[in-house]
Amino acid sequence: MGMVQEFKDFALKGNMVDMAVGIIIGGAFGTIVKSLVADVIMPFIGFFAGGLDFSKLTLALGEGLDGKDVTINYGLFLNATIAFLIVAFVLFMMIKMMNKAKEAMAKEEAEAEKAAEPPVQEQLLAEIRDLLKK
Repeated sequence: MGMVQEFKDFALKGNMVDMAVGIIIGGAFGTIVKSLVADVIMPFIGFFAGGLDFSKLTLALGEGLDGKDVTINYGLFLNATIAFLIVAFVLFMMIKMMNKAKEAMAKEEAEAEKAAEPPVQEQLLAEIRDLLKK
């Protein structure tokens, strides 16, 4: 098999396409969550904290060699941390729902499999019938 054909088989597998779609949706979801945190949640929290803008919270270390102030932007870090926590929580909830759905499907399959088997009495009668035929 040629290298081009091997790559084509690899790239077009269902799992690869699903993963690519997941990555694209994840990137878009990350942008939405970042906006939610920066534009909705943090201003709301800042309002109740006396009009504080978290994105502008910094710790000045002094003047750098180029004459510009060197700062630690811990407000931006706080925004990023809250965005991460929101994404992690949403993913946790999605995985939890998927696991419940898988359990429900497995339970239904087990019940269907159980229902497909004839009752024990019928199995015994069939065995007795087969023995009598011999």
